[in-house]
Amino acid sequence: MIKKLDHIGIAVSDLKTSKQKFKTLTDVKSPIGELVESQNVEVAFYPVGESRLELLQGTSPDSPISKFIEKKGEGIHHLCFEVEDLIETKLGLSKAGIEFIENISEAGAGGTKVAFIHPKSMGGILIELVEYP
Repeated sequence: MIKKLDHIGIAVSDLKTSKQKFKTLTDVKSPIGELVESQNVEVAFYPVGESRLELLQGTSPDSPISKFIEKKGEGIHHLCFEVEDLIETKLGLSKAGIEFIENISEAGAGGTKVAFIHPKSMGGILIELVEYP
């Protein structure tokens, strides 16, 4: 089912300031950035070995990231795992009692399909599953 840890999502209030900090930390001069309108977020990815760090800033007050920061502050938001077949993986996990937040979205960053596992199914940790085109 799971191929690898794809990225760690980090919620930030100020993407510009955070990008400078992570540029220094990772020595990545030009992170891959994208506005994901369907999720109301702007993201910046920093490759680190075979995984990435994803900085997320909400683009509206009702964005899930904005709400997360308002409730819990900045910090780790989710872990994301790459899967081969998102539909098959989601069906198998659902049959095993794992609860998902929503249906599969085909509007993830970089044209990916994504689905989020509800934190109450994973000991309080938000898990994203991603399938690349």
